[in-house]
Amino acid sequence: QVQLVESGGGLVQAGGSLRLSCVGSVGTIESYAMAWFRQAPGKEREFVASIIWSSRLKDYTDSVKGRFDISRDNAKNTGYLQLNSLKSDDTAVYYCAAGKAFGGRSPTDYHWWGQGTQVTVSS
Repeated sequence: QVQLVESGGGLVQAGGSLRLSCVGSVGTIESYAMAWFRQAPGKEREFVASIIWSSRLKDYTDSVKGRFDISRDNAKNTGYLQLNSLKSDDTAVYYCAAGKAFGGRSPTDYHWWGQGTQVTVSS
């Protein structure tokens, strides 16, 4: 199975920013939607944002609207999530996923997953 690789996580103070990256193997994400999910200890995996192949349609969960931005560079097989105005509630492991062309908000909509990158926000 194809695996995606996330990077860019780390420790940041409240109000700060991070940029996460997700790199796939050559050709594996062509014509696929991409999404980001997050999971805090003891909680279910939560949808954060998604983007279709053309980047024309984006979707965000309400808690991150206006703060996070999802983007992609298909020539580089890379997706990005820009996290701004970070809050302690944003602390979680962030996972990149790729799946059906039209996206979705359920983990079952995605076939390939990265191993996750830790984001920790201190106050």
